[in-house]
Amino acid sequence: MAKSPKQDSQEIDFAAVEKLIHALERDLAKVRRGSSDVQLLQDEVETLKNVLSSPIRRHHWVREGLHGMREAIERGLETAVADGFKASQYIAEIGRILGM
Repeated sequence: MAKSPKQDSQEIDFAAVEKLIHALERDLAKVRRGSSDVQLLQDEVETLKNVLSSPIRRHHWVREGLHGMREAIERGLETAVADGFKASQYIAEIGRILGM
């Protein structure tokens, strides 16, 4: 799906992203280890967390990180759902933050 110029220029609500990251970390702690898809999602969460803790925050970096997390959630959906992970809620929240 092509991004519209509006989506590229839209500022990201960093507080909403931080809240999302904390919720994801809490839920990922309950998901069984061993799946490469779950590990990828954990890595994406950690990367985005580092971007948010940087003294220089770039909206496009956060946007790219959110897209990466969304893709990782979609890829690991089967494993995560089996463990009670609320994947659809996270996908919806990422979409809302990105203005999708």
